[in-house]
Amino acid sequence: MNDEQLLRYSRHILLDEIGVEGQQTLLQSQALIIGAGGLGSPVALYLASAGLGTLTLVDHDTVDLTNLQRQIVHSTARIGQPKVASAAQGLAAINAEVRVEAIQQRADAALLNERVALADVVLDCCDNFATRQAINRACVQHGKPLVSGAAIGFDGQISVFDTRRPGAPCYACLFPPDSPVEEVRCATMGVFAPLVGIIGSVQAAEALKCLLNLGVSLSGRLQMLDARRMEWSEIRAQADPHCPVCARKD
Repeated sequence: MNDEQLLRYSRHILLDEIGVEGQQTLLQSQALIIGAGGLGSPVALYLASAGLGTLTLVDHDTVDLTNLQRQIVHSTARIGQPKVASAAQGLAAINAEVRVEAIQQRADAALLNERVALADVVLDCCDNFATRQAINRACVQHGKPLVSGAAIGFDGQISVFDTRRPGAPCYACLFPPDSPVEEVRCATMGVFAPLVGIIGSVQAAEALKCLLNLGVSLSGRLQMLDARRMEWSEIRAQADPHCPVCARKD
């Protein structure tokens, strides 16, 4: 690291659990963020400010006025721009040395297979069940840790799915692909603005912990937040031996 980097990241470096070596690890790491909206905004902002070497953003949508109530990486001046391009501008304003790859495309199986393989950690910040399942399958296939968050109304949830760990579940162990799911959209249900900031910030923290092998992750633990009461609850889970995605077939 150069002198400017030592100063920029000094508050990380002062932490015994991170130090110079840990910060160097972050500078050489790559995160894949699926979704540049409510959750993707705080995730990308915190990972960029923390000095992640490369952030790959995937989102097919454009910035709309209704997004600005909660999607804090965007701005009024960038309404109508692709979200990934807008986010790249927002991140550059905080930390221009972070490399941002902006991919304006839906996260289909082919794209995920290519991009998950390159990432050190994957963050699911999308808003639909089918894409979540596709992200999970790619992470299981390539053995990459997945930090998954969701938020709607006043309710949020977050977990880490890291099948490199013995007995750890994948997303499909908790939410089977064939289970009936009623898709709920912000446009019809609404979302409490700070909720996505809370969940997204925890996602960023868990991603950094995964990269640094620091502390105890949320692997095997699904945490749920009721923001009306500001009350967390937790469900513990193990790998499903019959999971169609991660169960070993040998």
